[in-house]
Amino acid sequence: MFTDLIPDSSPTAATAAPDDRARFFRLLTTAVAGGKLVRLTLGQYRGGEAGLERLLVRPITLRDEPCLQMVWRHTTRDITKNPPNAQALALLDELIGASFGHAHMDTDTQEVQLGVRIKGGQPRYRLQVGRRAQAAAPAGDAAQGHNRDKQRPLALERPCWVDLGVATAQGALVPSMARKWKQINKFTEIFGAALAASPLADAPSVRVVDFGCGKAYLTFAMHELLRGLGKQALVTGVELREDLVKLCNRVARQHGHDGLTFDAGDVRSHAVAPMDVMVALHACDIATDYAIHLGLQAGASIIMCSPCCHKQLRPQIKTPAMLRPMLQHGVHLGQEAEMVTDSLRALLLDAAGYDTQVFEFVSLEHTNKNKMILAVRRAKDRPGHAEAIRAQIAEIKAFYGIREQCLETLLTNSSIPTPDMKN
Repeated sequence: MFTDLIPDSSPTAATAAPDDRARFFRLLTTAVAGGKLVRLTLGQYRGGEAGLERLLVRPITLRDEPCLQMVWRHTTRDITKNPPNAQALALLDELIGASFGHAHMDTDTQEVQLGVRIKGGQPRYRLQVGRRAQAAAPAGDAAQGHNRDKQRPLALERPCWVDLGVATAQGALVPSMARKWKQINKFTEIFGAALAASPLADAPSVRVVDFGCGKAYLTFAMHELLRGLGKQALVTGVELREDLVKLCNRVARQHGHDGLTFDAGDVRSHAVAPMDVMVALHACDIATDYAIHLGLQAGASIIMCSPCCHKQLRPQIKTPAMLRPMLQHGVHLGQEAEMVTDSLRALLLDAAGYDTQVFEFVSLEHTNKNKMILAVRRAKDRPGHAEAIRAQIAEIKAFYGIREQCLETLLTNSSIPTPDMKN
């Protein structure tokens, strides 16, 4: 790729010609125009902006227009802009060599580096071009739009992870947090995929409410992911414990997480608020039902829950005669109550107009609270679909002798329109 532009493109090729900077910029322009750019990093900042460390650039598509996402990474914050290609290239032409002393570009097949040093008051450029040992994923697949962008792991060196106890001051993972960090990244991967499949894929801003956020590892992760996608992130964490609310608000303010706030409150008494995404991980027993209900009342496009405890249905379940030999053991009865509870929740979400999945999102070795209910709003339902699902719910309740399920009761007593009513 681009070998016609460079005399020798072997992995050790390097030139010291006066036009090395022009050659690098020509390579960059050609890569952008041809959809071959994977990423560009500008380092060795030498300008006057306090705290600025580097500039990260990658191709994206916004509203069918090719753009370059430019992330100015500071010590305590990121600033993201998404200018069209021509505007972005003009700005990069000003910055390369002047404000930044090093540029590293990856295309789908090659790695290109440009270094600059000042000698005798004049800049001296050195260009290096090499073929990648393993080609990167084609930029066209990764950058045609936010809805097809594969999420990369979260940046552990971000200062917030130090304050939250996940990373050391040197940016290394705290050993005892290894399992938690894997959970955080897996959750973020699922969240990103749900965004891509939802009506929020091309939305310029996304409102998230995270109920029972605790120390807010996932709340910070969602905020970071949304900003990385070039979206305005309006994320709220709701937590009962005042000390954690104060800690998380301090960390968010200190490190420039604009749009990230934390409130003290209980999901069971929380007022309905505008939200695009409702998250409730490890909410105990019927608190999960209250959280789902709030998401439905707000018309959220995505609902994500990882239930904890399943107490409401277990004393109601009347074991059918055929199942008594299996369910005579307490552990099996508990698992049965868990399965029935979450199945009813998934069916109620389906009846409300959501494509719903129930799955294990991390291995049991990391946490025993590893089940997730993920619901993404459908564009439209078939006539009669909601009524058919409600009939299935009634049959399950009759089979097990269930008198009441919290989410169903909340929905019955509220005025949320069903898809059949909308159609």
